[in-house]
Amino acid sequence: MIIETFPVGAFRCNCFIIACQETRSGIIIDPGGDEDLIFSVLAKHQLKTIYLLHTHAHLDHIGATQPVHKDAGGETCLHEDDMFLCNHLAAQAELFGLPTPETPKMERFLKNGDRLNFGNHTVDVLHTPGHTPGSLSFYIDGFGLITGDTLFAGSVGRTDLWKGSHPDLITSIKQHLLTFPDETTVFPGHGPKTTIGIERAKNPFLS
Repeated sequence: MIIETFPVGAFRCNCFIIACQETRSGIIIDPGGDEDLIFSVLAKHQLKTIYLLHTHAHLDHIGATQPVHKDAGGETCLHEDDMFLCNHLAAQAELFGLPTPETPKMERFLKNGDRLNFGNHTVDVLHTPGHTPGSLSFYIDGFGLITGDTLFAGSVGRTDLWKGSHPDLITSIKQHLLTFPDETTVFPGHGPKTTIGIERAKNPFLS
């Protein structure tokens, strides 16, 4: 498996490019900015983009989606409950004093239990609302669990933005994420990786 992870954009969102070594078919998760960096990684590995996946539609996770899609292709995917955020990028950008990116067109709405294939690998889709109504987490065989802004190392996502819900967030974590084995690696939307076991034992928000 080809794996590249790196922070992008003003808020240093973790962007993930993961591909099948044999077929060079890959996915991009949360292309939040710095599209030239994303293009350079794709070119380095000579990858074909199959899906552009989004954990949610906050500006810092979706900001470069449209230019990446125009250049690299890939089916753009989001949970339908976050379309109100996708369609109001100008309001999000104004709140943080940032330029407004081009609004991407979402081609596929994902739901809990969906499974996507790229080459010889799969992505399992988990609906984990709370940070946003349509927040998703992705489990990738041979890699780990990508949790967006739902679960962080030692913390959880904020819920004071548009339609956030702290009770929903905690329920999502306990019902969908903490069911994974302790050794499962967790890759959050910002900051360092962790494991389910560490968060189960030490995360102060989950006691």
